[in-house]
Amino acid sequence: MRRFAMKALFAVLSLNRAERTRIDWDRTVIAASTAVTLGLVTLYIFGKWTGRW
Repeated sequence: MRRFAMKALFAVLSLNRAERTRIDWDRTVIAASTAVTLGLVTLYIFGKWTGRW
């Protein structure tokens, strides 16, 4: 999990490299979908933990 987190961090940081002038849409979509997925998993775990679901 730690290795995945580091890969995700470096992928997000490499989006802002100076030599790139156009947006790399593949990496942007992957980063956004990963963030949404992690948010949904967090909400699911929080809901199970608090007994709301």
